[in-house]
Amino acid sequence: MSNGPAYSEILERNQRWVAERTAEDPAFFASRVKEHKPRYLWIGCSDARVPADMITQTDPGEIFVHRNIANQVVPTDANILAVLQYAIDVLKVEDVIVCGHSECGGVKAAVTGGAPAVVDNWLMQLRTVARLHDDELAGLPDDERVTRLVELNVREQVYNLSRTPVVQAAWARGQRLTLHGLVYRLDEGLLRDVGVTMDGTPAAAMAGAASGNGAAAPAPRPLAGARAG
Repeated sequence: MSNGPAYSEILERNQRWVAERTAEDPAFFASRVKEHKPRYLWIGCSDARVPADMITQTDPGEIFVHRNIANQVVPTDANILAVLQYAIDVLKVEDVIVCGHSECGGVKAAVTGGAPAVVDNWLMQLRTVARLHDDELAGLPDDERVTRLVELNVREQVYNLSRTPVVQAAWARGQRLTLHGLVYRLDEGLLRDVGVTMDGTPAAAMAGAASGNGAAAPAPRPLAGARAG
């Protein structure tokens, strides 16, 4: 027997939620029709135990969400690139958050294998992350290896974000945009920053020089206090 309400109950719960919201604020829904100006883009895992709005306590309209298995930022994935461009160029979000979580099934599958074929292909980049950090991960017990790879994966995906043309272009034109990496602990309900925050420095400061000589924009650096990758 599957967890969660039956399909018909989902519709009933929606009606109750609408009634409760309008009782508290009659203009709640009407006010959200007028504009869509989220501050955040959330790139998270598809895992049903990690609902972005609930764990951040944000209201509808405050956080733009993209989710996939193991919160990957794959440079050739048109889906995430379209979301990223719309969020940055159109919605003008100020913060992009990559959030992984403990007990991630995608991370476990990358370590142990056994995922279905299409999922296994999707996890190819995550296995590359594991290989890059093999010296550190190889000596850890299985559960600690998964926990550590969850964090390393978030950090690598933030770095991947920082190299996308959309992010590089935003920084080069001086747009306010900061990248963050978080891990959500299922057993605690708490979010933890993994120390890879980036704001585009020195990309924006050197944009003129880069455009003048045809060189690529320089790699962004972590903000003060962030740990090195």
